[in-house]
Amino acid sequence: MPQISLFRLYLLRAAYIFTAGGLFAFIWPMIIDHRLDLPLMTGVAWSMLGAVSVLAAFGLRYPLQMLPALLFELLWKVIWLAAFAFPLWRADQVDANTAQTIFECSLAIILVIAIPWPYVVHHYLIKKGDRWGASSKK
Repeated sequence: MPQISLFRLYLLRAAYIFTAGGLFAFIWPMIIDHRLDLPLMTGVAWSMLGAVSVLAAFGLRYPLQMLPALLFELLWKVIWLAAFAFPLWRADQVDANTAQTIFECSLAIILVIAIPWPYVVHHYLIKKGDRWGASSKK
């Protein structure tokens, strides 16, 4: 596996700053100051995004080790766009809030550009995984 360039590491760090900064700026104020009658799944989603923001902050120091945080952020957005936004768009039922969320999720293109895909393929798809059972060696 080729070495990850310093430029790519800085690009990853920029993606972590973008992710963590956006989530800290927009999600954490809602987590800290929320209504008690907030819908259950809204609180769950905000909590998950709050956790992603903390993990993304760790990515500034450990950009390669924290790649799963960026992959999670990218994947949930792609799933939401494909499974929820696209059908609404096809049915001509996109309201202003949905359009805003579509725009925000579309910013994930930054992650597609920043993530070192050959590294991801090598380390998460090709590389041998950890063993499942107890070792037979003594």
